[in-house]
Amino acid sequence: MEIWINPACSKCRSALDTLDAEGAGYTVRRYLEDVPSAAEIRELLGRLGLEPWDITRTGEGVAGELGLREWERDPEARERWISALAEHPVLVQRPIITAEDGTALVARSAEAVRDALGRGGPTAV
Repeated sequence: MEIWINPACSKCRSALDTLDAEGAGYTVRRYLEDVPSAAEIRELLGRLGLEPWDITRTGEGVAGELGLREWERDPEARERWISALAEHPVLVQRPIITAEDGTALVARSAEAVRDALGRGGPTAV
């Protein structure tokens, strides 16, 4: 199990607290420092079952600078969105947990974190 976090994010810290309280084994990825490639984002989206615009933080300053709110949200625009996420990782929603069973989820609540644990077992690493 891996969790993508921004240490400055309260939801990320809360997710880590929940994982620790449950005794989970996990790896932390500070994705603002260890920036995911476009290929990793594509894989993550497949695991999430989502599109790039579904995990984009459109309220970030860089989102406004890029004009993301006006971008098309269709298959032809998908790679443009993925490129933006790879170039500006602050746009990626957080925290994201990749579960042992091959799925992933945006874990913004304790319930979502526990859901991830149920997908891979509390000792999955």
